[in-house]
Amino acid sequence: MLDGKLECSAKLLIVDDEPAIRSSISQVLGGLGYHVRSAEDGSTALVEIENEIPDIILSDLNMPGMSGFELLSMVRARYPSIRVIAMSGTFFGDEVSSGVAADAFYQKGCGAGSLLKIIGSLPQSAGDSHFSHPAPIWIQPREHNTSTPPADTA
Repeated sequence: MLDGKLECSAKLLIVDDEPAIRSSISQVLGGLGYHVRSAEDGSTALVEIENEIPDIILSDLNMPGMSGFELLSMVRARYPSIRVIAMSGTFFGDEVSSGVAADAFYQKGCGAGSLLKIIGSLPQSAGDSHFSHPAPIWIQPREHNTSTPPADTA
């Protein structure tokens, strides 16, 4: 603790398509000593990750282009050591929904205290997480050809 502020060297990447949300979360966490970067969408986040791998990613789930669902699936598959927090103003509660490749969930609007508590409760590495399902694989949707019946998957 230094002058009432938590000293922390964790590197965070905030991913949200809303500039005000990226800015406010970045200011709060940066003021607490976290090294914070941000990205406005999933594609930009992947570039940021390749430039410097963060310890924690906080990503909105609903974004245009590459959604947070897609981003988190790719992060889980490519960078399993990154701890991931999914966030949304659409989904509610404090549990990670099944199918979301995240270690924790933050409901937008619940305040900085709630977010800090979530960050503090993350496992030391994503491998220690309660997330025990294999990473979902994202397959790019393609146009359905109605002239050919779908293959039997049974």
